[in-house]
This record gives sequence, C-alpha cells and structure tokens, in this order.
Amino acid sequence: MQKERLQKYAELIIKCGLNVQKGQEVIIRCGLDQPDFVAACVEECYKRGAERVKVEWSYMPVSKLHYNYRSLESLSEFTAVEKAEWERKVEKLTCLLWLDSDDPDGLNGTDSEKISKANQARFPFIKPFRDELENKYQWCIAAVPGKEWAKKIYPDLSEADAVEKLWEDILLCSRVDGDPVKAWEEHNANLAKRCKCLNDCRFDRLVYRSANGTDFTVGLNPKGIFMGGGEYALGSNIYYNPNIPSEEVFTTPMRGRAEGKVVSTKPLSYQGKLIENFWVRFENGKVVEVGAESNEELLKNMVSMDEGAAYLGEVALIAHNSPINNTGILFYNTLFDENASCHLALGRGFTNCLEGFENMTNDECEKAGVNSSMIHVDFMIGSADMSITGITADGREVPVFVNGNWAI
Repeated sequence: MQKERLQKYAELIIKCGLNVQKGQEVIIRCGLDQPDFVAACVEECYKRGAERVKVEWSYMPVSKLHYNYRSLESLSEFTAVEKAEWERKVEKLTCLLWLDSDDPDGLNGTDSEKISKANQARFPFIKPFRDELENKYQWCIAAVPGKEWAKKIYPDLSEADAVEKLWEDILLCSRVDGDPVKAWEEHNANLAKRCKCLNDCRFDRLVYRSANGTDFTVGLNPKGIFMGGGEYALGSNIYYNPNIPSEEVFTTPMRGRAEGKVVSTKPLSYQGKLIENFWVRFENGKVVEVGAESNEELLKNMVSMDEGAAYLGEVALIAHNSPINNTGILFYNTLFDENASCHLALGRGFTNCLEGFENMTNDECEKAGVNSSMIHVDFMIGSADMSITGITADGREVPVFVNGNWAI
C-alpha cells in the first residue's frame, strides 16, 4: 500500500476522527498487525499538539490464553492500577482511538460464559468512570487490516494479497482518496440534512417489514432526536467523528416499546466469535426469544448480561444502496457491516440523543427512557426489500424506506 495514501488516512483519523487538540492526552488501542500505521497516527497526534500518546497493544492469541488459563476470580479483578488509569482518563478527558483489526473467529475455543461472568463482575467498578466520561471526550473507531481478518474475507488470496485488498476496501469506504477532509465535511453535512428531515417528522414509532420474516415495531422517544456523522464533545464543544467510516443516522428508542421479530441479515462478531443466521423476538420492549444457526448460547448469554441487555439502545437507518454495501463485501466486522445495513443495538442507549441532555443527569436520562446496560451490541437487519414506515402520534403514516432505500 502506498505510504502517501496511508498518511492521508492517518491524518484523516487524527484530524477529523479524534480532532486532537493541543495539550490533550491520547490512548490508541490496537493489535500488532500494522505497527507502522500506528506510528503514523502517534506522530499525527503529536503534530497536532498532543501532550502524551499512549499505545495499548493487544494480541488475540494471547487474550485467548488469558481467558483459557486464568481463573474466573483473576479475570474478574479490578486492580488498583486500572482504577488509577480510569481516574486519569476522567481527569484528562483522554481521547481514545481504537484501530480494529481483530480476527472475527479469534476467540473460538474460549468459554463464553466465563468471559461474560468476568465482565459482569468488573462492570460495577467501571460504570462510575464511564458515566463521568459520557459525551465529554473525543473517541474514534477506525480499522486496519489484520492477516486473519483479511483471509476470512478473501480466503482464495494469498495472505499478502488479502491484506492489500482489505487495505483498498478500508480506504475506499473511509473516503480517503482525493481530499478526504473535504469529503468528510460534505458527508457530515449530508447526514445532518437527513437527520433534520427525520427530526422534523416527529415520528412516534417505526414499523419494519421484510420478506425474511422481520415484522417489527419500535417506539421512539418523544424527546429523541436522530444524529449522524460528527458530534460535539460536551463542555469543550470539540467536533469529532466517532466512526470512520460511517453511513448511519441513528437515535435512541424508548425503552419498553418494541414488539415483534427481527431477522439478522449479516453475521454478528461478538467476543471473538460469529453468531450467524439469527433472529430476535421482542415483547413489551424486551427480548423474550432468540434463535441462531451458530453460537446460539453466546447470543443468549449476550442478552442476559444484565437487566438492560435485553432492551434496545439504538435504532440506525442506512440505505441498502450505500457505499459500503455496494462493495458487495461481507466484512465480518461490526464497524463496516453496521454501516452497510439498517441495524439495531441491544443494551446501552445514547443520552445525547435526547433534546436537552446536557442539562440532565444520567439518572434523569434513564427515567426519560434511555436504556442502561453494560453492553452495546449492534446487529444488522437491513435487506433489499425492507420497508420502514414512520407513524406519527396522530396516526399519519410516512414511508421512510421502500425496497431497502430512503423514501423520505
């Protein structure tokens, strides 16, 4: 891959993704797959005035060994070092960049229940820090190719060719060629127009139907707003893009208002394993039944992680005729697959999808209908024939999607 294109990608992530400011601290989480690109991102942070950049490396085979050999008690421990690190994040409002390159099957052979129990034990210690940081810091998820991930997508290519091809896909979907900063400014403006159109409609609920069996109604929050693209950090008012790439407009639905069945249209990578060909059924807003051709028990564990894991935290709309979906690639990666398809998310909702959230506490946002959970897991339900109808409080019906694409 040409160094010039990768440099433009690094600049895009740090400038438009994180929008690092002078004096800020940055954490970059990444695998061992593309160290030269990680170094380029570190340098871009410093060029923009970052005071300190810390790289947190990970390696899935080692993570797998930890899960297999450590005791549940050991995995559940929240150490003094971790507490100090969280305290510093809150104090400094540390920027966070996650460069995802994970193997979609990288944790096959681990005990999913053990991992879930360890996460459940640690969550009460982490939650107060996470709540304190909510909406106040800049973060961004982007991607670089991993060898195993690339071979999953392109099994017939050599390892080197698969990685090169995945680089091409990532850069294309991320709008890197040409003037990427200008492209993202225009893209954000277009997403903002779409959000305004939806917000002006003031829908009470959305009704989804598809020939694959999806027949589903979700209630929207009367204080809710649709968002998309970039957003502003609370307090500092710094504009950043949490996802590169991103094609979605989304909102937080009203907790307790979801009825019917949704059928997945893409696999879900969760805890390093793939859940495939699955469906979820809701009653009174809560998941009451699930089924899957593979890793069904993992899906059941996911929706029982805590009380809020069985409720919805996000409704996202993406045209079937979108740039990422038009590549024809199944990425086996949520960052890309969620931006190629309409999706829902189980678990934690977004408080900043409420009008006036900046003057509300987290508890007040939850009382207003925002779901709370330790998880936030997106799964894809969009299809070429999907229809979505918006229904207003007075019963007026407005086509939002027809045959998988925008009608509004």
